[in-house]
Amino acid sequence: MKSQVRGGTRWKRFAVVMVPSVAATAAIGVGLAQGALAASFSISGQDFKVKAKSLVGKDFVQYGSVDAGKTLDGKDFAEPVAVSGFSEAWITNMCQSVVTPNVPFVGDVTLVLRAGTEDKKPVYAKGIYLDVANLKADAEFGNIDIGVAAGDLNKVNGQVVPTKPGIQPNTKANPFGFGQRAEDAKLTNVEQRAWATTAATFKLPNLDLSLHRGKGASVECY
Repeated sequence: MKSQVRGGTRWKRFAVVMVPSVAATAAIGVGLAQGALAASFSISGQDFKVKAKSLVGKDFVQYGSVDAGKTLDGKDFAEPVAVSGFSEAWITNMCQSVVTPNVPFVGDVTLVLRAGTEDKKPVYAKGIYLDVANLKADAEFGNIDIGVAAGDLNKVNGQVVPTKPGIQPNTKANPFGFGQRAEDAKLTNVEQRAWATTAATFKLPNLDLSLHRGKGASVECY
């Protein structure tokens, strides 16, 4: 069975795959989004954009959740997200950008990270989960099940399969809520806004990280 989707996605629909961002650059100290309740830690007060030529993933799952953290001025906030998981994923020509506003004496600063710029050397992720607020892409799924209870996403014939992703431990997800899964997924022309990504392994060939004054399409990924 194949299913194709094109267009924007809102969190209530949870209807398409989400694309990884790169949490590993948080250490540079310019406010890169750092995680999610789904990963048992608070998100930062900044979301980030990701653009990619393509993403190919295995054992796709998706369900709804809520991330929480502090705004840049220290106020509590929460964001509904669509959490997507893959046992493995490969991403080509990936760009991630995050804006830190009002840096003293500098103004807005945009961090841009690029990796996997060669088709034969894509970004590789294992055991990855993505907390996403918005997505635009062309999507194709193989052997998709829509409407699965979120708590059963990693079960086959009622038995948990350890190699397949399910709900992350210690999350705000309802195990009886809406979920979906597919054996494989392919997205092209991806544009995504996300709050967090976690992965067991993240390999970034041809990594290129840079900082730019200002914000907007001229310096961000899109």
